[in-house]
Amino acid sequence: MLFYKVIEEGNGRRIALEGDIDIDAVEVVKEEVIPAASAASSVVIDFANIRFVDSTGIGLLIDLVQTLRENGVQELSIANVSSEVTEVFQLLQLPLILGEDIFR
Repeated sequence: MLFYKVIEEGNGRRIALEGDIDIDAVEVVKEEVIPAASAASSVVIDFANIRFVDSTGIGLLIDLVQTLRENGVQELSIANVSSEVTEVFQLLQLPLILGEDIFR
């Protein structure tokens, strides 16, 4: 299950995610997170409380980033990724796909 909280930060928004990014997260991300994040020019996707990401979650994250960029989000980053999730991202070459500069 995935939960999220939108935190206003100046001209931008921090989307604090909690739980797992898997098939159960698809509806929440597409119907709630993307619209909430698309309204800002700057977005930080906060992974501090993400415990697990599966292959569906990887695809969903790629879709999320691409959609936000298409919707005009100018500054986009993914922050506070745990070492376990970072390892998965590295194995799947996600930094090459999304750009190294998106991770901080």
